[in-house]
Amino acid sequence: MERITEKSPAKINLFLKIINKRKDGYHNLRSGITLVNLFDNIYVKKSRSFNINYIGKFAPSNNKFKDCIIEKIFNKLEIKRPNYEFTIVKNIPVQSGLGSASSNAAAVLRILLRLKLIDYNKKIDYASLGSDIPLFLNQKDCLIRGRGEKIINKHFPKYYFLIVKPLTNCSTKEIYRKIHIKDINFDQQNDINEFTNFDIGNDLEKIVFTENIEVRNIFIFLKNIEGVIFTRMTGSGSSCFAAFGNLSSAKKAKSIFNNSFPKLWNFIAENNINV
Repeated sequence: MERITEKSPAKINLFLKIINKRKDGYHNLRSGITLVNLFDNIYVKKSRSFNINYIGKFAPSNNKFKDCIIEKIFNKLEIKRPNYEFTIVKNIPVQSGLGSASSNAAAVLRILLRLKLIDYNKKIDYASLGSDIPLFLNQKDCLIRGRGEKIINKHFPKYYFLIVKPLTNCSTKEIYRKIHIKDINFDQQNDINEFTNFDIGNDLEKIVFTENIEVRNIFIFLKNIEGVIFTRMTGSGSSCFAAFGNLSSAKKAKSIFNNSFPKLWNFIAENNINV
């Protein structure tokens, strides 16, 4: 194969509940995930040597991430670096709760499968590389449980999301580190395969809003826009979104938001997409 391309979609957490803390230091979660039509693009072509290059609006200044998840894949799976150049066009904001790194990793794993450099049937703990990697490999809207490895495909209503990225970045590792066991009050009997009345909100919002007034203020602004169905922070932040039932309402909200926050990145995305 001379050239391979893969789309790498963003995800939105429609809700996120913390169940408990695991013995390995991670947390068991319960979250509704929907994929949206905001994509990074990955291009792979033959080259004289192995290279990973990030470009685009949200690429690092030197086109390399110091903590590169794609490098981690090759190290974890003990794969010899092939003579291919991997170019990742970063259209999804990083450290935003939209899952760009894990989505990129899943897309690269699909490419490695096409190149016959990995065996997809081999049991690999992909969640140890990134908790969202299994859901992106699944490529469908889903309910996730456990650390992210328990996946049940679900259908969610059609929404149009106004997604906003504050200037602030949020480190997933740091946000989860600040969860206190005494603050976890989820009734574990509700951690079932079907949806419950408790499947609303994002338990991580309290932590982020307490420490970051910018994210909190954006959330409040979005919540009060006319026509919004619900507002959330996605993942561990920092991005927030407002959900609408039609595109015209989302476009109107985008115009209102831009008048008050002209310098902030925002994007209208929709779910129920083919990836």
